[in-house]
Amino acid sequence: MTDAISADDIEALFPATHISLSDAPAEKEACIEYLLDLVVESGRVEDRERALDALLERESETTTGVGMGIGIPHAKTDAVNRPSLAFVRSEAGVDFGSMDGEPATLVFMILVPEAGGEEHLDILSSLSRALMHDDVRDRLHAAEDEATVQDVLREAIA
Repeated sequence: MTDAISADDIEALFPATHISLSDAPAEKEACIEYLLDLVVESGRVEDRERALDALLERESETTTGVGMGIGIPHAKTDAVNRPSLAFVRSEAGVDFGSMDGEPATLVFMILVPEAGGEEHLDILSSLSRALMHDDVRDRLHAAEDEATVQDVLREAIA
């Protein structure tokens, strides 16, 4: 991955087990822990507490609420063994402190090993570009299963 993630990368980066269509916890830290636990359960996190600390430290530096109802908490940490993306949506929204003041209803979490700096930026920029489109966000809100979420993202970044 040099400039962006490809459609082929989605399955490895974003397995169905990292997607929750249940309502997210309403509080930001609980939402981040919820997403982290999806990745923990898939065996990609070697130290949950260190991964959580990295996510919360990054969150304290500057908001990961990007606006338009999107939150993208992210971190680089040696507590994970491979790049991972997780997703949950929220009916009421979670306050990620975004500039537009809107709560995040679509929340993606990115975790990348410490040595994966370039990859971290590639994933973040590809995801951010895809989520700028109204139709992509609408389709994520309407998705009825995990495969549809993967398909929407695969099509949006291709």
